[in-house]
Amino acid sequence: MSLVKRGNSKFWYVQFQIDHQMIIRSTKTTDRRVAEQVAAKIRADVHAEILLGKKELITLETALRRFAYTKVGTANYRNLESQIRIILRSIDCSIPLVKVNSDTLEQFRQNRLSQGCGSQTIKHGMNCLMGAIRLARKDGYQCPSVDAPLIRTANFRVRYLSVEEERRLLHELDPTRVTNGLSAEPARRADRQKWMQDNYDLVIMLIDTGARYSEIANIAWKDIDLNGGEIRLWRSKVQNESVIYMTDRVETILRRRRRESNGLTVFANKAGEGRGYSAIAIRKAFRRAGLDDCTIHTLRHTHATRLVQNGLSIQEVKAVLGHTDIRTTMRYAHLEQAVVTRKARDIVNALNAANFSAEGRA
Repeated sequence: MSLVKRGNSKFWYVQFQIDHQMIIRSTKTTDRRVAEQVAAKIRADVHAEILLGKKELITLETALRRFAYTKVGTANYRNLESQIRIILRSIDCSIPLVKVNSDTLEQFRQNRLSQGCGSQTIKHGMNCLMGAIRLARKDGYQCPSVDAPLIRTANFRVRYLSVEEERRLLHELDPTRVTNGLSAEPARRADRQKWMQDNYDLVIMLIDTGARYSEIANIAWKDIDLNGGEIRLWRSKVQNESVIYMTDRVETILRRRRRESNGLTVFANKAGEGRGYSAIAIRKAFRRAGLDDCTIHTLRHTHATRLVQNGLSIQEVKAVLGHTDIRTTMRYAHLEQAVVTRKARDIVNALNAANFSAEGRA
């Protein structure tokens, strides 16, 4: 075993051969005496790993970041990065990966439940955790023997808002409303009134565009063409761009906000940057409106459902929503079938009326 200097590095490197493998590792020190001590430990660890089968320890955070790195360049990468940020905030990820157990995973599940997340959202995070563990095991790191807790996702039809439910929700978000603990509009703080108006405008835009929350909440004015009535959406989840056209009420909202804004984004946080994810007030409005089984994603379902119910095909809805896989859009297929069967009924009724009207009168 020898200590050497390599290239332009100021640190000492240990170099040795074991089981026909040349090992070169940095001691990360410039002190030769300390480097000799570190080198002895490195050799012992490598000996245990290669000859005795002892595997290297990594933290849960490292495992998660290694997992994300394998997805760089894929459509899912940004979504995975977002999931990892949520996991890091939800549980202690500095623990050794091998110490992760069923309690760790259950803690993550419970924390997300307490934040009002649905089963499918929690399942995405759990899949990320288990994917990181599987990759680490495949790469030879010490890993726990643990199974993800069962997260039941009900196999039910898509939840969407009826027109009456939409009215109830917008009533609870109305920036001019007065309730207990909420003073009349002229007496409110300006920042409070702005936040209420933002939530109201945001929900209408989500219903009328069918966009994902992040696509509208962080949209910049440079992507809005008021004269052409166009919105250019960058869909970060699937890494594609769509052009959608404004409804009348979306155009009204955007023109008003443009007059009142000199910032870069349509919706801004207190720092003047994109709004980011801030949905507590909207979730509370759902509850006040008696829509406890609804989430912000219900607004996207509402848009898609109304399109299908009014004659758009599944392929056309796929294009509107920016889905990359038709299987995602197929959740609305039963609605399209209902539209088709209604058309079939009308055709048969028309044929019957034309062919058998005289007999019917008899």
